Amino acid sequence: MKFFMTVILALLSMSTSVMAAEHVIGQKNKAFTKKSITIKKGDTIKFPNQDPFFHNVYSMSESKSFDLGSYAKGVSKSVKFDKQGEVIVQCAIHPFMKLKVKVE
Repeated sequence: MKFFMTVILALLSMSTSVMAAEHVIGQKNKAFTKKSITIKKGDTIKFPNQDPFFHNVYSMSESKSFDLGSYAKGVSKSVKFDKQGEVIVQCAIHPFMKLKVKVE
């Protein structure tokens, strides 16, 4: 019985990681293509730069801190959100660009 419980827990664990989603939020016209998004823990957001100039996507939020560095048009970088909470994402070059990510 203990063996079967271990197998079931392992399968549940694998299915949870397989179910993680990738969301795409572009940077266009000096703005994120969404103002807010709700995602699940383990999901990834891809940030393609669709503007003809550089962006630098970052967050200093307690539940997720990151800095993707400056990158040009056509380049895309991703972030995995592995902790629940609210994350405020901004652009270091264009500080008026803001995105609120709620991780459930």
